[in-house]
Amino acid sequence: MTINFNNVYLKEVSTVAGKDEKEGNYGKLFDKTYDDYYASCKTFEQAEEKMIKDSVDIVLRKAKLKLDNIDVIIGADLLNQITPNAYASVSFNRPFLGVYNACASMCEEIIIGSSLLQNKNVNNVLCNVSSHNMTAERQYRNPVEYGCPKPKRSTFTVTGAASNILTKEKTSIKVSSVSIGTTTDMGTTDVYDMGSAMAAGAARTIYEHLKDTNTTVDDYDLILTGDLGVYGKEILNVYLDEVYDIDLKDKHEDSACIIYDRKNQTKVKAGGSGPTCIALVTYTDIINKMREGKLNKVLLVATGALMSPTMINQKLSIPSISHAVCLEVVR
Repeated sequence: MTINFNNVYLKEVSTVAGKDEKEGNYGKLFDKTYDDYYASCKTFEQAEEKMIKDSVDIVLRKAKLKLDNIDVIIGADLLNQITPNAYASVSFNRPFLGVYNACASMCEEIIIGSSLLQNKNVNNVLCNVSSHNMTAERQYRNPVEYGCPKPKRSTFTVTGAASNILTKEKTSIKVSSVSIGTTTDMGTTDVYDMGSAMAAGAARTIYEHLKDTNTTVDDYDLILTGDLGVYGKEILNVYLDEVYDIDLKDKHEDSACIIYDRKNQTKVKAGGSGPTCIALVTYTDIINKMREGKLNKVLLVATGALMSPTMINQKLSIPSISHAVCLEVVR
């Protein structure tokens, strides 16, 4: 399902990131970084809450707005009952929507926020996503103290938070269209192999977005997927070619493959993951290039594995979801 918009603009963005991300390919572009996983807090979960607050404070300052100017805040993370965002929302004291589509949450938030802006009473929507390597790892896989070695196909959860403000006020970048994805299950059961679980869903969303908007790969300067990793990226391209007869050519990149310096940061294995992965890449390098005129039309395709530790323990497969958001430079 694809929706077109005529009056939704990206006002401002912010990014905060952890020490591993600081050492990656975009370390110099983040608004704020932390030197350890605790971010001066007592627990990893509290650190994630702090990152959300810092990200929101920064985006408001950059946009020259106050919380009272925000009509709705939309937040997403990976933890049970999205508690980091729920706890952070108390201090914001604004209408709050907590959403969850795993690592596809960034695009889900933009879809919801853009739709809310069609209401005459809503003028500014703030969206934020967060993830934390330590909180996610011990919830979804093994306690971090366990020290279990990970296979090469595994990805490394990104530590950080990222925010954007969507508005009706005309800016240099607009949200021109969005596509709501359909849940896909390819039978993958490997908790480490998120790329295989999500690739088919991403392919379906890309195909449907191109069909619904009557566009081709050549109409975009960049198609950026979320966190398929090096193996999932390869699967995506093969799947698109064989099932949908689509060749992404040199237009495709995957956030998981580029957020870290994989040559020197060997612990990240197949690349990054988490809802903040695509957000940190988009809200730094991609937005900068659009503002500089180096990119004019970008299709963001966030990918999420909708798994649960409970369902994995029941030996069930991992369904996935992928949503697309098209950003365009305003002429």
